[in-house]
Amino acid sequence: MRDYAKDRIKGLKLDRKGKVRINMAGCLDRCNEGPVIVVYPEEVWYTYVDKEDIDEIIEEHLKNGRVVERLRI
Repeated sequence: MRDYAKDRIKGLKLDRKGKVRINMAGCLDRCNEGPVIVVYPEEVWYTYVDKEDIDEIIEEHLKNGRVVERLRI
């Protein structure tokens, strides 16, 4: 899913300096939450299940600045 998110960000040209950076992290102490995404500098934590969830986070939060409450943890 990380590779999918990186490809989507690149395709949308959001990967420019000072924009969006996708990277892998070690343990974030949220193992019971499943896979997580953290958006900084807002420190919004998301969980996700599939590519559609990733697309929604990218579209709503990263492009439009709106938190996706249904995926927020």
